[in-house]
Amino acid sequence: MFTSDDLTQLRSHGISPDAAEAQMRRFVSGFPYLKLAGSATVGHGIFRPDAAEQDEAVARWHRYLADKGDVAKFVPASGAASRMFKALFAFVNGDEDTAAPGSPVATLLAGLDRLPFRKELDEACTRLYDAPARALLEAGRQKDVISAIVGAEGMNYGALPKAMLTFHRYADGSTRTPLEEHLAEGAQTAATDGRVKLHFTVSADHRRLFEEKIAATVPAMEQRFGVKYDISLSEQKPSTDTLAANLDNTPFRDAEGRLVFRPGGHGALIANLGDMDSTVVFIKNIDNVVPDSLRADTIRYKEVLAGTLMLAHDRIAAWLEMLREGRYSAETLAEIVGFMRGTLCTDSPLFDSLSESELAELLTAKLDRPLRVCGMVRNDGEPGGGPFLAHNPDGSWSPQILESTQIDTANPEYMDMMKSATHFNPVDLVVYLRATDGRRYDLGRHVDPDTGFISSKSLGGKDLKALELPGLWNGAMSDWNTIFVEVPSSTFNPVKTVGDLLRPAHQA
Repeated sequence: MFTSDDLTQLRSHGISPDAAEAQMRRFVSGFPYLKLAGSATVGHGIFRPDAAEQDEAVARWHRYLADKGDVAKFVPASGAASRMFKALFAFVNGDEDTAAPGSPVATLLAGLDRLPFRKELDEACTRLYDAPARALLEAGRQKDVISAIVGAEGMNYGALPKAMLTFHRYADGSTRTPLEEHLAEGAQTAATDGRVKLHFTVSADHRRLFEEKIAATVPAMEQRFGVKYDISLSEQKPSTDTLAANLDNTPFRDAEGRLVFRPGGHGALIANLGDMDSTVVFIKNIDNVVPDSLRADTIRYKEVLAGTLMLAHDRIAAWLEMLREGRYSAETLAEIVGFMRGTLCTDSPLFDSLSESELAELLTAKLDRPLRVCGMVRNDGEPGGGPFLAHNPDGSWSPQILESTQIDTANPEYMDMMKSATHFNPVDLVVYLRATDGRRYDLGRHVDPDTGFISSKSLGGKDLKALELPGLWNGAMSDWNTIFVEVPSSTFNPVKTVGDLLRPAHQA
C-alpha cells in the first residue's frame, strides 16, 4: 500500500507504517456506534448540588489552593476564527451592496456602536477609505465596512485565531481578547501561592502572535490581579495527524503523488494534555468567556466543579490505599461499589458476582485512573450529543460525553434518548491527572480507539475522506472516571459568530 517515499513521509510525521495501515483499515471498517444505557439526567447520571453541597465543594477547593496544590488551565486555542465570519465573507464576495434586512450582516451593522472592536474598525476604515465606519455606512458603503473587518488589508479578523480578537470593551475604554479574559479567570479561580499556570494549544502559523500578545498584556494583568503568570504554549503533534483517503478507501494523494495528512481533530490534544506537568487542570474552550462584571457565576461553579473533584479524589485515594494493603472488609467493598454506582454512576454485573478478592482487584483497577468532573448545562430539548450513560467494552456502563455521530440514529430507542436529553456539554471540565503515588497517568492508555469518526472533505476540487481521532472530552477520555455536575447557563457564553458579541453576556 505504501511506497518507499510514503514511508519517508510517515517517518517525518512520527507515524509508524502499522499505525498508517490501521488508519486506512478504519476507512473500510468505519467506527461502531456506541451502545447506550440511557441519557444522563439529574438524579440519573448528573449531580445537582444544593447550596450546602456547593459550599462544601468550594471550601475543599480553597483548602487545596491554600495548601499550594498544583493546578493549571488548559485552553484549546489553535482554531482560526474564519467560521465566525462566514456570513460576512459571503456578503463581501456576493453581488449585493446592501445587506438584507434581518440578515446577520444587517444585524451586525445595526449594532455598530456596541461592537467591542469599534475603535479598531474605525481606524481600519479611516486607513483604507479615509472615513470612519459610521460615515461609510451613511454613504451606503456597507461592503467597505465589512471588508475592513475581515479583509487582509483591514483588521484581518477572518484569518486570525479567536484568541486574538477583541471580545469585550470596558467602560474605561480598554478592551480584552479571549486570551486576556482567560488570564483574568485563571487569576480568580486557579491561583496557587500567587501564581497562575495557563497552557494554550496554538497552531504553528499563529504561535508568534500568541507570544507577542502574551508579552504585551501579561504585565498589566499581573498588576491588576496581583498574581504572576506562568504561561506555556504547545502545538498539535505531527504524529497525531491522520491520512486522507479517496472515496474507494485508497490513500489520497496530492498532485505530486504525495500522501495527504490532515489534523486529527481536538482529540489529538490528549497528547498535549498528557505532557502537562500538572495535577489538577481546568479545561475550557477559548471562546467561552465573559467580562469581569459577569464572571461571578463562572467563578462560583469553577470552584464547585474543582471542589467536587477533590472530594471524590479524597475518597478514591483512601480506598486505593486500603485495597492495595489488603485492609478491606466486605463492608468496605460494598461502600466502594456504592460510590461507583452513586457518585461515579458506573455499574457492572461483575460488582455482584465476584469473590471478595476478585472484587477488590476489579475496584482497584476501576478507581486507579484519571478523574474528571464535567459541567453540564440544561438544553431546550433538541436532539444531539451530550451526556449519556454508555456501555463499555468490559461490559460495564459509565457516563460518557457523546457526539450525535456516535449514536445510531436508526435505532428508535436511541433517538428517544436523544430527544429526551435534558443537558448538553459546554466543555467545562476539571481533571485530576496524577495517580495516588504521584506518577502522571499515561492518558493514551485510556483512549477508546473505536470512538473516532469519518467525515467528508475536499482538496483541490477532489472529494476525500478524513479520519477524526476520538474527541478530547469524548472517546479520548472514555476510560476515565467521570462525574457530571449541572451548572447554570450563565456559565456558557461561547462566541460562534461575530454577532454573538452583541449579546448581553459580552457587553462589559
